[in-house]
Amino acid sequence: MGSCSLLSLTLCFLVLFNCCFAQIEQVSSRHGQQQQGQRRSQRSECQIDRINALEPARKIRSEAGVTEIWDENDDQFQCAGVVVIRHTINNRGLLLPAYSNTPKLIYVEQGRGIQGAVFPGCPETFQSSGNSSQDRRESSEDQHQKVRKVREGDVVALPSGVADWFYNNGDSPLVLVQLLDTSNPANQLDQDFREFFLAGNPRQESQSQRSSYQRGQYEDESRREQHERSRNVFSGFNERILAEAFNIDTKLARRMQNENDNRGIIVRAQHELQVISPRQSQEEEERQQESRRSPRRSHEDNGVEETFCTARLKLNINDPEDADVFNPRAGRLTTVNSLNLPILRYVQLSAERGVLYPNSLMSPHWNINAHSIMYITGGNGRIQIVGDNGQAVFDGQVRKGQVVTAPQNFAVVMKAGSQGLEWVSFKTNDNAQISQLAGRVSTIRALPDEVVANSFQISREDARRLKNNRDEVSVLTASRQSQYERD
Repeated sequence: MGSCSLLSLTLCFLVLFNCCFAQIEQVSSRHGQQQQGQRRSQRSECQIDRINALEPARKIRSEAGVTEIWDENDDQFQCAGVVVIRHTINNRGLLLPAYSNTPKLIYVEQGRGIQGAVFPGCPETFQSSGNSSQDRRESSEDQHQKVRKVREGDVVALPSGVADWFYNNGDSPLVLVQLLDTSNPANQLDQDFREFFLAGNPRQESQSQRSSYQRGQYEDESRREQHERSRNVFSGFNERILAEAFNIDTKLARRMQNENDNRGIIVRAQHELQVISPRQSQEEEERQQESRRSPRRSHEDNGVEETFCTARLKLNINDPEDADVFNPRAGRLTTVNSLNLPILRYVQLSAERGVLYPNSLMSPHWNINAHSIMYITGGNGRIQIVGDNGQAVFDGQVRKGQVVTAPQNFAVVMKAGSQGLEWVSFKTNDNAQISQLAGRVSTIRALPDEVVANSFQISREDARRLKNNRDEVSVLTASRQSQYERD
């Protein structure tokens, strides 16, 4: 009798457990489908008939620099679900602290400086010694989260909602090219990119103009004036509540609101900015270089080495020694993805730096799992992009400062001009992959001779030549025929 009761109880428990597990699995599956649906709904349909090489559409001047914004309403950016912004920060210029509703991937095109990112809940681990005369006068020590030195060629990744700032402590302008992924699941608002400034009195021309353009109509005068008067997030709070929250007087609270500040979003520091940053020893530099060259070590982590509070946010992709593909006669490619910069797993973005020598080619290819937003950093050349209908949606010359988007699966070929061609591709996947059409690791070479011959109605000998005449990978030298045509 007792054994029967126990058996019945066990059966009831198993039925209940299976039902609960099925419900959990169903909820989890539904949640995943909702996330995928959200990402799909945020992207407009990629019905692209023509792509253009674009330059910035708007320019916003600040006290110590210029901000340029590409037209995010262009079809190619709407398809990729991204926004491209370029900041030029002059010497002693400070890009004010702000956070965004989208993840960012930033390429340092020129100059050097320092960058700070504030991760919520992480401690202020950088502390001043208190030995300077100024520290003694103030009888307090400065404490803040980690700051990082940045230089030309660095790729910096920032998750959504993380406040960051940049400062130019170099002798030349600090130029930052930013890609903001508005279609990322981390953005639960809308397709507009939104910068929430923590200081200053920014001229929100970008946001107000974008909204009016997207609606296809201009806003009324009062609405436009309201946008032009946009300020930092503290300006919306009542000054008494703000003073109580910080335990300060209302006069200082009003200063935080920056009502009469007309400097813009890039301001000039009164004196050379002094922040605490340790000097890197030679041993640390060697260890960092070894880590960059051995990305497989990331698979050996035990989960403790890197958290959000200690995460590496940047990796330099300008050093030729770090190239993933190198052809001494054609050029090189360097990739940063979640294998060598783990923070990209959360940001869901990656980047590729390409350098083609004069008249060489980037093998015809397509991006398997990402859109590719190509920013030209130097030289000149020709790019062709072909859609699923076999028609070229872009066939034109490109030059420094222009942006061209290659949608996912669209076939792309790049040929450098007489000055060579250099670019950075921002890709909408943390481990973006390409499939090549020509060269030693190409799709065509992997096909059987008979398949190639019958597909193109050619002989087996021609099929073999088509498959095997290129032994290079990714970056290809100019053919003899091309050289003859140039002569």
